Amino acid sequence: MDDLIITNLSKTYHNGVKALQNVSLQIPKGMYGLLGPNGAGKSTLMRTIATLQEVEEGSIQLGSLNVREQPNELKKVLGYLPQQFGVYPMLSSEMLLNHLAVMKGIVDSRERREIIAALLHRVNLYEVRKQRLGEFSGGMKQRFGIAQALLNNPKLLIVDEPTAGLDPVERNRFYNLLSEVGEQTIVILSTHIVDDVKELCTRMAIINKGRVVIQGNPIEIMEDLQGKLYEKVIHKSELDHYKMEYHVISDRLYLGKQIIHVLSDTNPGSDFKPIDANLEDVYMSQILNTQLS
Repeated sequence: MDDLIITNLSKTYHNGVKALQNVSLQIPKGMYGLLGPNGAGKSTLMRTIATLQEVEEGSIQLGSLNVREQPNELKKVLGYLPQQFGVYPMLSSEMLLNHLAVMKGIVDSRERREIIAALLHRVNLYEVRKQRLGEFSGGMKQRFGIAQALLNNPKLLIVDEPTAGLDPVERNRFYNLLSEVGEQTIVILSTHIVDDVKELCTRMAIINKGRVVIQGNPIEIMEDLQGKLYEKVIHKSELDHYKMEYHVISDRLYLGKQIIHVLSDTNPGSDFKPIDANLEDVYMSQILNTQLS
C-alpha cells in the first residue's frame, strides 16, 4: 500500500492563528500516532487531510492521488471518525448504517446487508443492531463510528481523539479493533493521551503550536532520553525552586508526595535517582521545549 505523504502543509485562520506551520510527515500502512496537547493543531491537520478544510500551502499525496487536486477521489477511499460526531438517536445502528451505505454508493441491497452484518460483527454490535443509537453507551457509539468509517473499505482511516471518556474496558476493546484495522490500512490516531500511542503505534509524531517537533518509532524516540532522566521526591513547597535550578520536565503527586522528573546529561546528585524514560517523558520534554521556544 502507498504511503500518505504530507509536505510543508500550512494553515492560518482569519484571526491570524497559525494552526499548521510547514508540517511534513510520511505515514505508512499501520497505526500512526499523532500526539499533542489540546489546541496543538492535530484536529486542523486531520480535517485538512480529510478535505474538510482547504490546503493553503503544501501538498498531501496518497500514492498517485493528489488530495489537493482530487478531493472527491480521496473521499472514495477515506474513513473518518471525528472527535465529535452525531447520530440519529431514534434509529438503530443497522438502519443508520444502511442509510450511510447508500450515500457511499453501495446500491445493491444484498451487498449492503452483507457488508453491514460483517461490520457489526467486527465491532461487536451485531447483537444490539436493532437497539436505538440513543440508548448506546459512549464506547458503543465509538464502535459504531468505526463501523461507519469502514463502510467503503478505506485505504486511509482517520480517528480523532477516539478514546476520550471511555472506561478502561471499552478503551481496550477499541485498541484491539484499531490494531486489527491497521493491519491492512493506514490509520492515523490523533490524541493527547500518551497511552493510546504507546499501546498501538509503531510510528508517531508529536505536534505543538502547529509544528511537528519530533517523529519516528516510539521505542527509538524513548531511547534518545535513556541515561538522561532522573527522579526525586521533594516537598511541594520546593517545586518552584527545583524548576529554577533544574530542567524539570514533569511533576506529579503520588501518595501525597511530589515527584519530579529532571532531564540532565549528568547525574544532578542530591538524592536524584536515574530512571528509564517512557513515552510520557518524551512527550512532556518536547512540549515543554516548544513552550519555552
